[in-house]
Amino acid sequence: MTSAQESTASRAPTTGIVTVAYRSDGVLTEFLQSVKGASQQALDLVIVDNCPAEGDARGLAAAAEGAYVARPDNPGYGGGMNAGVAALAPSIRWVLLSNPDVVLAPGAIDALVAAGEEDPRIGAVGPRVANEDGSTYPSARAVPSLRTGIGHALFANLWQTNPWTRRYRNDEEAAVERRDAGWLSGSCVLVRREAFDRIGGFDEGYFMYFEDVDLGYRLGKAGYRNVYEPAVVVTHSGAHATTTESARMLSAHHASARRFLSKKYAGWWLWPVRATLSAGLAARSALVRRHVR
Repeated sequence: MTSAQESTASRAPTTGIVTVAYRSDGVLTEFLQSVKGASQQALDLVIVDNCPAEGDARGLAAAAEGAYVARPDNPGYGGGMNAGVAALAPSIRWVLLSNPDVVLAPGAIDALVAAGEEDPRIGAVGPRVANEDGSTYPSARAVPSLRTGIGHALFANLWQTNPWTRRYRNDEEAAVERRDAGWLSGSCVLVRREAFDRIGGFDEGYFMYFEDVDLGYRLGKAGYRNVYEPAVVVTHSGAHATTTESARMLSAHHASARRFLSKKYAGWWLWPVRATLSAGLAARSALVRRHVR
């Protein structure tokens, strides 16, 4: 390599951002504005558009000097993220995966990267995700087990302080200290690209929901840590793309839950567990969908 090539390589960005748009013009502009102050380093930006027939994600990507990837087949959140990561420059070592309806605090990306660099075993770092009213969304949770998963599914809507939901969400510690978690919310999470590639990225069998649970679970199984860093704060305005389709989204959520638990408890001898979980989730899904109509 010549000295000129070495100089160019040294200036190549090492951190990338991928966001997946779906009719997201209303929030994408503010997200891209916040990116400007989130890092003092050069960034590689990719916007994946899962609904290119509507909106101007292409124009917003060009204005932000980012790459644009159109996915008219709409592979879902995980599929879109995988396409975006694949489009990043080879120099990228860290990737911020973020919803477009997130606003990053100044310096947020640099602080997340610094936390990740503290230990080569760290595969993902998640910030404190604040709701628009300033409250903390429980974005660093335990991997669902049979006990916590069933207890949370059955009682979360009826008894919000039940012990299974509290254990699953880790609410008591959510806003106060850095700690390891089973998984981190995919609404905004920094991943080590080497780790992400090693486990094959997101499982595209999840169209939406639980793809982040599955990612964190597989990172942990591969020997990586999922670290929650509450000193870094981002604001998430919520599921702007799904608010008008609550019944459909609840159905998708339960289908993804069944997929995850079936993968986690995949042994043939566990088929009674899978059958019971599937039946319970199907019944709860039907009940909740009737309630929201």
